Amino acid sequence: MDFEQIIFEIIVHAGNARSDAFEALTSAKNGDFENAYRLLDNAKEELNAAHDIQNKLITEEANGKDMPVNLITIHAEDHLMNAILARDLIEEMISLYKNMLANKLE
Repeated sequence: MDFEQIIFEIIVHAGNARSDAFEALTSAKNGDFENAYRLLDNAKEELNAAHDIQNKLITEEANGKDMPVNLITIHAEDHLMNAILARDLIEEMISLYKNMLANKLE
């Protein structure tokens, strides 16, 4: 697999994670917390896959392999960081929804 294909794998996994995280938020808004947490788990798996690829590239660079820095690489890193942030924030928002619903029912 060439370098650009590897970078696109990061983008795909990060995009899947972000999508799953936002779907989880929608499920939580609708009171379906079981599905929300399942989707958050899926998002975490996608992020782990993207992070594994990123770590392999970092390791290769640390071992002396020349890694190109181009717009697609920067885009992939940006996409990954945004997906991580989205998942983390949405996890907190889901907890808030769950607490709000529990307080309403009391």
